[in-house]
Amino acid sequence: MLSLKNLFDSNIRYSFALAACACSVASLMGCGATKSFTATEQLLMSDAVDSTITKMDFRPLSGQKIFLDTTYVAAAGKVIPGVPMPANLVTSDYIISALRQQLTAAGCMLVDNREAADLVCEARCGALGTDGHSVTYGLPANNFLSTATAVLPGTPVLPAIPEISVAKREMKSAAAKIAVFAYDRETREPVWQSGIAQAGSSARDTWVLGVGPLQQGSIYGGSRFAGKKFRPSSMSTDQSSTSQLANGIDYRRRFLFANQILSKEKDPAEAPLVTERDSSTTKR
Repeated sequence: MLSLKNLFDSNIRYSFALAACACSVASLMGCGATKSFTATEQLLMSDAVDSTITKMDFRPLSGQKIFLDTTYVAAAGKVIPGVPMPANLVTSDYIISALRQQLTAAGCMLVDNREAADLVCEARCGALGTDGHSVTYGLPANNFLSTATAVLPGTPVLPAIPEISVAKREMKSAAAKIAVFAYDRETREPVWQSGIAQAGSSARDTWVLGVGPLQQGSIYGGSRFAGKKFRPSSMSTDQSSTSQLANGIDYRRRFLFANQILSKEKDPAEAPLVTERDSSTTKR
């Protein structure tokens, strides 16, 4: 039977051997870290909202005067655990503005007064938040030896064993769930409903032997290493056909609508005068 002293000596040798091994591995490893959790969470939440709204097709309501009732959206997204409210820009206001954009793009005429509307569109938000987890491949940090030596009188206190990881991955995700239905303002009869629209977004950070992070996910549009993009995403929305889009218009991209205000020819009298010093332009 081993004595307490022999057991202690073996623990000491094990501790020094483990520390030497950690130093040897650390000499070959890199080190990287990111501190952008607030920005990442905001991007995740807004991307989840955008992906959800993109699934809604409001074209059946085109040409109607619409009042958007946001009573049941107003309390969504007010607090993110661990993120101070002043730093959280993705609230119910973002959802409301996204819905208004999608309605307008479908040819609906938004009105600010319920009495002036033909139809009332009532929106609700079932989910808007973030989640995350991390996985470490290696030895977790522990203070077993330092606790054991503290019990024995007259022995030096050993430091806690640090985390020794071969690889590490942190995963963050966000989800949004939104629904809209429309009814006649006067008769209260149902007219249309969008169905439940739900979507999510993700962000992954990976370290291997301390080198990283390798960043991937829906909010990055490709792969990035320590914040710098080195491989574009294989999924390109440029190839998407307009027939595949819910509203017939890509919600995420620039689009110029055929509006009479922009198509009017400017009166020559309204053209700006050209100064004498501009010799490259014809003066009028």
